[in-house]
Amino acid sequence: MRINQVILYLLLFLGVFINAQNKQLLYNFTDIPQSLMVNPGATIQNRAYFGIPALSGIYANVGTSEISLYDLFSDDGVDFNAKVRNAVYSLNNNDIQRVNEQVEILNVGFKIGGLFSKNYVSFGVYQELNVFNYWPEDLAILAYEGNSTNIGRPFNLSHLNVKGELLTVFHIGFHRKVNEHFSYGIRGKLYSGIIDISSTKNSGYFVTSEGTNNIYTHTLLSDVKVQTSGYSGLREEDVDGAADVLNILKNRALLGGNIGLGVDFGITYTPSDQWTHTASIQDLGYIAQKKDVETYTLKGAYSLEGISLPFDAIITGGGLSDNWQELIDEIEAAFPRDTIYNSYTTMRPIKFNAATMYNFGAKRRSNDCNCTSGKNDYVNSVGLQLFAESHSRYPQAALTAFYYRKLGSALRVKATYTVDKFSKTNIGLGLSTHFANFNFYLLADNLLEYYNLADANNASLQFGFNYIFPIKD
Repeated sequence: MRINQVILYLLLFLGVFINAQNKQLLYNFTDIPQSLMVNPGATIQNRAYFGIPALSGIYANVGTSEISLYDLFSDDGVDFNAKVRNAVYSLNNNDIQRVNEQVEILNVGFKIGGLFSKNYVSFGVYQELNVFNYWPEDLAILAYEGNSTNIGRPFNLSHLNVKGELLTVFHIGFHRKVNEHFSYGIRGKLYSGIIDISSTKNSGYFVTSEGTNNIYTHTLLSDVKVQTSGYSGLREEDVDGAADVLNILKNRALLGGNIGLGVDFGITYTPSDQWTHTASIQDLGYIAQKKDVETYTLKGAYSLEGISLPFDAIITGGGLSDNWQELIDEIEAAFPRDTIYNSYTTMRPIKFNAATMYNFGAKRRSNDCNCTSGKNDYVNSVGLQLFAESHSRYPQAALTAFYYRKLGSALRVKATYTVDKFSKTNIGLGLSTHFANFNFYLLADNLLEYYNLADANNASLQFGFNYIFPIKD
């Protein structure tokens, strides 16, 4: 099997994990303390809380656009190569591959008393992994078909657009309830970058056309750059085995990596008991990549119409090898490969949420439940939420309709229907339970596809455990 086809199969396998980092089930689910992580100005429903370390918030999402694992590996009698061909031609350069994972290590919040009784502070640490890639349409077709059937077609190198990062985030948030109608919050973040790989601003093309001095002319115009930090240090000779690698990664996670700063903002506006409007911006920040940095570049232009074979020299010996070496030297001169060690800056993907919510249904007395804010509140809510996230080409967006219900004193339920680039049938369900001050929550979307996860277009799951100190009447 050709090496380019192996690479293509690997891309297709990795390409089934995609999704936007939309936490539509958690947003406005204020019975769960972690709702402050997506809106630092969210309504506070407790005096204090602490998450069970390493178990308070575990989140992952996976998915696919156009294809799934089932499309490639189902036992349906269709030849695997035919399935790969269908996958290659069903994806385009606007399809997005994404993996996102977060694990909370520490999460604590508490209300400040006395003169500052309207203020609330929360802080913690979490680890995050992000991989984001636009499908390299032209390069995938070139790898699958080769250039012999694509004479005159330029293959666009800008389709190579990928970014991956592994980091730890230390954060502290401040929330203030200004009055009964308005509250706001801000969360400062200190990023400790562990590994970063980015190649997002490439240009150029490769084309095979009819030649003048030969049958074909092969032309390559390239301006490609791959930026990395935290990668080269793992290849050092003194790094021996997984234990050394883990020690290096642990040191970087604890503020020994590349440092950055960020901020979140959020508000809640309640003009009446029955209407609530919220909005938030997350990860308005950057990471300065200064340590263990390597940038690889390939920039230049070259046209090849074949080589002239020196038959006399071949007969006498040594001529063919000399001719090939001249060609290699010529190509290397046209495409100087360089490794640069200068620092660079990466921006975090900015996330925006906005929602409006209408509350209705019979009011409950505050003493029916030890997890509410102490006010008489409604048992039902419906609303709409808009989500958007910035990326190197264009933002991703999603629209969610949701229904929230309080069931007795210990259970809260939220159901969502989300429309985005990846699915028109995304139905999610969230549960939050409250027993003896312990809170367990479970949030999952794309439930209709759980009967066959291999054929799912996308899915996300989040769960966690907290201990909550309720508001006293």
